[in-house]
Amino acid sequence: MHEQIQMVDLKDQYKKIKQKIDSAIQEVIDQTAFINGPQVKCFQVGLSQYLNIKHVIGCANGTDALQIALMALGLNKGDEVIVPSFTYVATAEVIALLGLTPVMIDVDPDTFNITAELVSPAITDKTKVIIPVHLFGQCTDMQGIIEVAKQTNIRIIEDTAQSLGAIYRDTFGEKKMAGTIGDIGTTSFFPSKNLGCYGDGGALFTDDEELAEKIKMIANHGQRKKYHHEILGVNSRLDTIQAAVLGVKLEHLDEYCEARNAVASYYDRHLRNIPGLIIPVRNSFSTHVFHQYTIRVTNGKRNDLQAFLKKRGIPSMIYYPLPLFEQEAFKNFGRCIGNQNTTKMLCEQVLSLPIHTELNEETLAFIVKNVKSFFYEQ
Repeated sequence: MHEQIQMVDLKDQYKKIKQKIDSAIQEVIDQTAFINGPQVKCFQVGLSQYLNIKHVIGCANGTDALQIALMALGLNKGDEVIVPSFTYVATAEVIALLGLTPVMIDVDPDTFNITAELVSPAITDKTKVIIPVHLFGQCTDMQGIIEVAKQTNIRIIEDTAQSLGAIYRDTFGEKKMAGTIGDIGTTSFFPSKNLGCYGDGGALFTDDEELAEKIKMIANHGQRKKYHHEILGVNSRLDTIQAAVLGVKLEHLDEYCEARNAVASYYDRHLRNIPGLIIPVRNSFSTHVFHQYTIRVTNGKRNDLQAFLKKRGIPSMIYYPLPLFEQEAFKNFGRCIGNQNTTKMLCEQVLSLPIHTELNEETLAFIVKNVKSFFYEQ
């Protein structure tokens, strides 16, 4: 059994909802409305209700969602966009591709997210956008970032590819879903996400009518009316079959997040207070949907732990081994603020353990036993 431990078990998850998924896919095939079929609109409406936001616009993937969001804000070449250095490349990749300047800032060591205090020194008269990445499943502390942005007329695009379903609560007690706090929210429906399809998919969210209309146009070749192209756009659609799959899985999203939290709580109970290991910090202002359960190995033996677990059939992943500013692709793009000591440290320490909706206690006990064995018996 233990040789088959996976980071994400999509097969067993599918088996539980197989009848609904198969029926939803078959309906699309029977209707032959493969592009912009009724399931797309149905899913968008369902997700907008779930998020309590006016507009959800599907697109082809999470990277496209970020690019379309930036295009919708009408930026000019050379305008600066603030991003965390500790994130997946897509966040900054689209900035550079559009001729904008990614400004890479350090992150908080406990939450792995940016803060208002880290954002402020990076702001110049060219700063037009801040992209907080709600990393690993919980929200960035948005309140301070929003205040900084308002003072300087900066727009906010939330990258919520890893945190769909998380709830943010500000100091006034107001609650909002991840992705609905800034001007535009973006997400990915990559299969391993908490709400994942069976291929590629993504979406953008906004309450702004004007932005929503522009996003729809950009995602559809810049047209509002067929063959009348008002602005330059792209071809980025959420596939109807993927929308059908997502419509079924959306009904289970809270259940999936609860299952991931149960796994995380098990890890927390059994891995806390181990010298050389730091378990994830849960913020008071955000729920956590645990897209990843990421520990920090502070004794310099992170790679040794990963190798030790691999020998015992336990997978793990390093998200992320290199900061953005050390990536070859970004040597000629953007600028880096400060010494980035936290990001460098995290890239040397982080390790994500298996977490998904199908993990049982027997498997978790086996994982925990081996992690403890590494720290206590080596």
